[in-house]
Amino acid sequence: MHVKAITPILNVSDVPASIQWFEKLGWHRGFTWNEGGMMDASALRNEHGDAGFAGMCANTAAEGTGPQIFLCRDEQGKRDPDTTPDPNREDYGAVWMSWWIDDVDAAHAECVTNGIEIVRAPANMPWHVRECLIRHPDGHCFRISGPVK
Repeated sequence: MHVKAITPILNVSDVPASIQWFEKLGWHRGFTWNEGGMMDASALRNEHGDAGFAGMCANTAAEGTGPQIFLCRDEQGKRDPDTTPDPNREDYGAVWMSWWIDDVDAAHAECVTNGIEIVRAPANMPWHVRECLIRHPDGHCFRISGPVK
């Protein structure tokens, strides 16, 4: 098997708010489900007509290439006590992901400017990587990693 790419699917409580959160980090919306006639996604829309599924592309990616994250509400990756080891944990159902970049401190400054929750400020780690940790409103954590300074 030759895997060409991996696209994580994050379960989120509010797709439009999550799109805005990722846009603060320089990502752009690649699609919202049902654009281009992909399928009748009316069942995925909430009471306000907001789509229940969208794709976000990293600022370095042309459409359909490079890093992407799919956002999904109430379906794939949902928080389910039957499949989650301990639903009483604070991070119940949350996903952790590492993003590898060139300048962790610049990314941290961008996050602070845009009101992104910082869990851990940039630090050189014992495993010879500089990291900071940010958290999405639904609890998903993103470890921003890069070269040691």
